[in-house]
Amino acid sequence: MRKIFALCCLLLVAMASPSHAQELNARVAITLENVTITDPTLVAQLEKDMTAFLNTRTWTRQAYLQNQVDGRIKLRMFVGITGIPQNGTYQATMRLIATRPVYGTGYETNVLSINDRNFNFIYAPNGQQLDYSPSNFVNNLSSLLAFYAYMVIGADQDTFSRLGGTTYYDQARNILQYSANQTVTNESDEGWRDTSARNRYWLLNNLTDPQLEAFRTGLYAYYRQGMDIFIEKPDEARTSILAALNGIQKANTVRPSTLFVRAFFDAKADEITNIFRTSTDAQQKQQLIGLLTDVDPGNLAKYQTINRQ
Repeated sequence: MRKIFALCCLLLVAMASPSHAQELNARVAITLENVTITDPTLVAQLEKDMTAFLNTRTWTRQAYLQNQVDGRIKLRMFVGITGIPQNGTYQATMRLIATRPVYGTGYETNVLSINDRNFNFIYAPNGQQLDYSPSNFVNNLSSLLAFYAYMVIGADQDTFSRLGGTTYYDQARNILQYSANQTVTNESDEGWRDTSARNRYWLLNNLTDPQLEAFRTGLYAYYRQGMDIFIEKPDEARTSILAALNGIQKANTVRPSTLFVRAFFDAKADEITNIFRTSTDAQQKQQLIGLLTDVDPGNLAKYQTINRQ
């Protein structure tokens, strides 16, 4: 009896201590694009600091298990340094890919695929430290990493419950606003402002615009009602995925060619093609190809292979 009681206590402690499990399972890779850094250890240290920043913080109040299959969000961030205008100041591009497991399988599906062509920051390995504040600007690299952490978590939550990522998009908006309004001249970043249709300002605004809500509800229909049941109910899953794509198409007519639509289909074109290629419903295939021709003509060559057996 005493052993059973002790075991129960241990289980309760484990259940009551979600703060020991972080949300992100991130890997950062940094490359030099036609630039030279005199200190070869700097890139390795920057990778280490960025990875630790993403992985060791508790970004939410939810418990994410340490096993990716059970919980943590897998995130890959590829940073290419393109210029060093002065010592410690870096111009860079960034590509981010976030995935989630599909229920009952070993397959991981892309949720977000984002390119940021103005991922610029100041970094000194023994000076300016990475830190996160929910309400105050620390430095641009901290803001960039925290912003994308919340964007990834928000998108992931949208796939598990309808509009489930709202709280995390609100956190991302706080970061966007104080980063856009900060007054440190050499940390100014136009990506936080309404200066380009394809920057992080518009990525967030597209996702949270009430007129474009079908983008987000489409994520739930696509993943939770589609991908997660595909193994057991493939026909029902395809119906849900097609309904999700219909919703995204309708939202796209309100605001054509938004950054989120581009990011979504960059991540999903191959997957959608594979899902429907094995369908035996010819009418469904034709409906899908017509829809995708309208909303994602750039990947039309891939979609046309859906009719091949």
